[in-house]
Amino acid sequence: MSDRKYIFDSYQLPSGVTLKNRVLLAPMTNFLSNDDGSVSDKELEYYKRRSGGVGAVITACANVNEYGKGFDGEIGAHRDDLIPSLHKLADAIHAKGSKAILQIFHGGRMCPPHLIPNEDVVSASAVAALRPNSPTPREMTEEEIQQTIADFGAATRRAIEAGFDGVEIHGANTYLLQQFFSPHSNRRDDQWGGSVEDRMNFPLAVVESVKSAVTEHAKDQFVVGYRLSPEEREEPGITMDDTLQLVDVLAKQNLDYLHISLSSFNQGSMRDENDTRPRIDLIQERVGSIVPVMGVGSLHTADDVEGALAKVPMISLGREMLMEPDWVEKVAKGEEDQIRTAMKLNQQEELAIPEPMWTKILNVPNWFPKEEE
Repeated sequence: MSDRKYIFDSYQLPSGVTLKNRVLLAPMTNFLSNDDGSVSDKELEYYKRRSGGVGAVITACANVNEYGKGFDGEIGAHRDDLIPSLHKLADAIHAKGSKAILQIFHGGRMCPPHLIPNEDVVSASAVAALRPNSPTPREMTEEEIQQTIADFGAATRRAIEAGFDGVEIHGANTYLLQQFFSPHSNRRDDQWGGSVEDRMNFPLAVVESVKSAVTEHAKDQFVVGYRLSPEEREEPGITMDDTLQLVDVLAKQNLDYLHISLSSFNQGSMRDENDTRPRIDLIQERVGSIVPVMGVGSLHTADDVEGALAKVPMISLGREMLMEPDWVEKVAKGEEDQIRTAMKLNQQEELAIPEPMWTKILNVPNWFPKEEE
C-alpha cells in the first residue's frame, strides 16, 4: 500500500459527508447524454470506469433549464422525468465506491443558439463574448432571473431525489454565474449589476436557492460546492481583487468547498504576466481557514498531487483520469510507474471514452500528449 502522506487520508466536509480520500474526479464535458438530456448507457460506462478509486466523482455539467443547455450531449437536470436517468448515474458511481456530486449549470451567452428554444440566448446583459461567431445575448428580465434562481433549487431537489451525495454550483469557465459577476458581461444598473458587491447578488441568490432546497428535501447530509474562475482576460473583466471579495462572501455561506478552476494548479495571473504568485495560494490564504479549497490543473504524478495537497485539502483530476482511469488505484498499489501519461490511440475501448467524446478531445490542440501505440 502506498505510504503517501495526504492522498489517502479521509476528509470530512463541513456538511458531515466524509470522502474516503482527497482526490476527486474533475467535472469534464463528455457530450455523451441523449438529446433529451437523459444519461446514455455509454455515459454510464464512462463514469463507471472512472469511479471507485476517487473519493468522489463530480459529473459533467447538467443544465437547470432549457435556456441553459451549453453543449450537445449534456446531462439534463431540468425536468422531473429525468430523475430516473440521474438515479442511474448516481447508482453507477456509488456501485464502484465513490461519492456522486452533480454539477449544475446554466451556460448563458455561451450556449449554442441551436440548443436553445427559438435560439433565444440570454445573459446578464446584451454583450457578446469575445470569441469568434459569438451571438449577442438578450438581457435577462427580472422574471427570468428569478425563475433561473428557482431552477437551480429545483435541479438540486432532483439531484437529492436521484440519490446524489451533493451538487456543485458551476460559477466558473465563463458561464452564467460568472457572466453576472463579470464587469465584461454584466453592464446592468439594477440590483443585479454595477458594483462588485451587486454583481455578486445573482450567484449568491443561486447559492441560497440551492441551500434552501437541501434544507427542505435532503434527509441526510448533502454536499454543496461552488466552482469559480479567479480571473478573466477581458477588459473590463474579473480581477483577482474582485475574486478575493467574492470568496470572502462565499466563505460565509456554509459551503462544503470552493473549487478553483485553473488549467494549472500553480498558475499565476492571466491578466498580468509579472504576477506569478499562484492564484490558489491567494485564495487559500484568504479563506482556507473558513471553507475547504479544492485545486485542479496539470497534476500528473503522485508527487504533483502530494505537493498540491500540502497546500489545499482536496484536488480534482481531469485529463489525468481520462488518460489513466486507474490513477488512484495504481498509486495505492505503488504502481506509479505504470500510470499512463499519454493518450494512446489504440486504447479507446480500454479507456472507455466513447464517441463523440473521443474525437472531440483528440482534436483539442495540445490538450493531451498522444502516442500511436
